[in-house]
Amino acid sequence: MTKADIVNEISKNTGIEKVTVQKAIEAFMDTVKGSLVANRNVYLRGFGSFVVKKRAEKTARNISKNTTIIIPEHNIPSFKPAKSFVTKVKDLSHRHK
Repeated sequence: MTKADIVNEISKNTGIEKVTVQKAIEAFMDTVKGSLVANRNVYLRGFGSFVVKKRAEKTARNISKNTTIIIPEHNIPSFKPAKSFVTKVKDLSHRHK
């Protein structure tokens, strides 16, 4: 599902114009990104959390050049779904067997 699909679905279900829905979704994404860049996690009860994870320094290998490099410690954005969300997705896989 793309952002355009989400906009269409929300517009269809709420009656809100697509342009307004798109602005709201883009504002939401900008807010989440801005929060994570500022190292503030975002918690959406029943959906999940957008969090900043710290990756430890590690050694990587380039097999074709037979070299190693050190990848420094760094932060990455991550999404952790809520337990209720995970349960619904797990239940979905059992229903299709």
